[in-house]
Amino acid sequence: MDGLRVIPTWRHGRERLYVCLPDGRNLAWYDRETARVNLLGEDHAEEVLEALGPFLTGPVSVGPPPVPTPAELARLSLRPDDDLAPNRPGEALLIALDRDPGPARRLRPDPRRRALTAERTVGEALDRMDGAGWHALHSVPLPGGDRIHHLLIGPGGLYAVHALYAHKQRVTVADPQVGLGRHAPLPLLRRVRADADRASYALTAEVRPVLVLVGASDVTLPAPPRAVRVLTDGELESLTRSGGVLKPADVEALHAMARDRNTWSRL
Repeated sequence: MDGLRVIPTWRHGRERLYVCLPDGRNLAWYDRETARVNLLGEDHAEEVLEALGPFLTGPVSVGPPPVPTPAELARLSLRPDDDLAPNRPGEALLIALDRDPGPARRLRPDPRRRALTAERTVGEALDRMDGAGWHALHSVPLPGGDRIHHLLIGPGGLYAVHALYAHKQRVTVADPQVGLGRHAPLPLLRRVRADADRASYALTAEVRPVLVLVGASDVTLPAPPRAVRVLTDGELESLTRSGGVLKPADVEALHAMARDRNTWSRL
């Protein structure tokens, strides 16, 4: 068959190669991570493998797409407006800045843009963990206008992650106060813990709070804060080093539940 096209795409940090007819219809896709060619029909198997030939680097399995799990079926049944998975890091801030960008000239930088930088930095780092069995959701809305910056779900459990812009600043964390440079300290750890508590209630599972200090030049903790993990953005990967808390099926079920907007609207 002439005219088959191979189109690479990235989805949740994983590469897929789609094999399409000239009119755009998909015949199959190749998942590099699983080394599997998923055929949507057996009629064109030979042509599909020939088209993919230059991209295959070793043995592959070939067959129909795997049967979706219950968690995947629940995810597929979500209305697009109810699915939080497409949210970008800092989604709420991006929308707010689009609606009200503020004056062109300001005496001081817009604090929303600094907050957006922090959420993007943390969100991009969390998204890179996807291939290790972890899932990240961003800008999870809570009733009353609040939101969880990031929710990380994986083998090591669930984490509600709050990103704080601290570029080139000394940070002092004295529970519940967090002080940036010469600014007056604020009781930020109360909010971080409250976000995790609300997430635990919504998901009926333990969610641990994490504060991430983005770009801090120095961090001082006179004593470990109660039940909150404090990290710099360079230490985020440490969250994935713990395992054995959740089975893969539990991770998928919790991810499907967490990405449904209705899960949070009932709080």
